[in-house]
This record gives sequence, C-alpha cells and structure tokens, in this order.
Amino acid sequence: MSAPVIGRVVVAGGSGAVGSLFAERLQDSGNDVVVVDLAEPGPGYGVTRFVQGDISKPGAEVTDLVRAADAVLLSVPEPVALVAIDRLTGALRPDALIADTLSVKTTVVPALRAAVMVSGEALSLNPMFAPSLGFAGHPVASVVVRNGWRGRALRGLIEQWGARVVTVTADQHDRLAAAAQALTHAAVIGFGAALAELDVDIADLDRMGPPPHTALLSLLARISSGAPEVYWDVQAANPYAPAARRALARGVSRLTSVVEDGDRAAFGDLLDRLCGVLGPLQGAYRERSANGLRAMTTDLTKETLK
Repeated sequence: MSAPVIGRVVVAGGSGAVGSLFAERLQDSGNDVVVVDLAEPGPGYGVTRFVQGDISKPGAEVTDLVRAADAVLLSVPEPVALVAIDRLTGALRPDALIADTLSVKTTVVPALRAAVMVSGEALSLNPMFAPSLGFAGHPVASVVVRNGWRGRALRGLIEQWGARVVTVTADQHDRLAAAAQALTHAAVIGFGAALAELDVDIADLDRMGPPPHTALLSLLARISSGAPEVYWDVQAANPYAPAARRALARGVSRLTSVVEDGDRAAFGDLLDRLCGVLGPLQGAYRERSANGLRAMTTDLTKETLK
C-alpha cells in the first residue's frame, strides 16, 4: 500500500527528539517537510529544509511557510504550543491541518478546537514511547479534534510506520497517561530514591539481584539519564498525576501495614486483588514478563562476556 502524502508540512520543534522523529519519517514518506526551530539540527539530521525561527513569535519567513503549509505539527513545549496556536490561527489555510505532540491534552485540545472552529482540521497526538525506540510496535495516542482527510492521512502514515494508533478523548488520554506514565515513572523514581537511602553497593546488586530487580535497575538507568524536562512535564502538567502519586503512596503504605502487622492472610488477599486488576490479561502479561526477563538476562550475560 502506498503511503498517503499530506503535502507541505511545517514541523515546529523539529530539531528535538519527538519533532525529528516525525519530520524525518514524514519526509521519507514523500512529504515536503520544513523544520522550524530555534536550535539547529545536529549532525546526520535527515530533513533537507530548516528555517531558524520561533513558532510562537513567527516572523515574515515563518508566517509565509505556515500560510503555504498543508499541515503544521507542533512538537514544542506546552507554553510555546498554546501561544503558537493562538498566533497562527489567522495564518493557517482554511483547509490546513494543525497538530501537536504534547503529553497532556486537556489544555491543548480546547485551544486547537477554538483555532479550527470555522474550518480546518486539528489532531492531538502523543507518542507513548521514547523517540529513540522508533514507531514500530509502539502506541501513539490520538485525539481527533476536527476530522478531515489530512488528519486521517497522518494517522495512516503513523500506522504504516509500524505504530498502533489509539483514539481517545482528551480526558481519557490524561487519565490513562497518569496511570501509564506518571504512576510508572513515580514508582521507578521512588524505587531509585529508596535504593539510594539503603546505601547498598550497586556492584553487589548487579551480581546478586534477581531478574525483576535488574529490570527495575534498567528502568531507573533509563529515566535518570533522560531529559529531566520530559519527566517533569509528565508529573507536573497532567492534572491526574497527583492522584496517581497519592495512590502509589497508599499502596506502599498498605503493603507496609500488612507485613508489619504479620497478617499473612491479608497479604494473600492483596495479591489476589492485584490479579483482579490484570483481569483476563494476567496470563499474557505473565508470559510477556517471563520472555522479557529471559531476554534481558541473556543480553546482560553477553555484555559480561565481551
């Protein structure tokens, strides 16, 4: 199947990790891509055209690019995106698509809806994975603000790149992201903070730690070495993240109470309730865990033998 071509696409923030992921794939799929960013792309960048500029303070050159664009993709921080949406509304063609890749949707989606109230298309996307992993095999959340063929074409391209497009509302997105991202990151960061407090030698843990512990260490290494602003946005911007963190704290407190009270029966009941959380997917996740831990152990063994 041939890839749907959107046409002329301006990718604001295309020098960044998420923006460059989209910009390069869009160009590879036959679209005429222009990256607009304050920072110049790094070496080996795959997009041909670059214009240095601020999409939230568009000068004449950037404004002309927007006027001629079939689609504008905002891969910029939320404050920049919100200002840009307001300032670009008059410059967008009546049939153009405006889209974003922000990690929180309940703020940006109303702004997009207002921008295309009369005409045009709007789509709010969130790749639920680190850009370095690429699209293949990973989910991309999609909030359809105002439907049209260009938005459908972009979602079709994302699926052709191997991703799984999951359509949700803005509120659904933020509720699910609070559980899938904010809660997960908080658990790993909390694990790391507790590990630091225990003052255990990492070399000893590396030699003796069982596979689940090694998996958590791997996640800790990934998050702690990542861009702080990405993880900060997940925790600070999502309106449902505070509830997720409080639920995590209550879960640890509940476990502490059960164990320190010596209540074996309550401990068993707790694990039974957790089985219920996974429902019919429990077996599939258990098997996925076994396969992942085996693969990770094999990789670590190979690294040790090098």
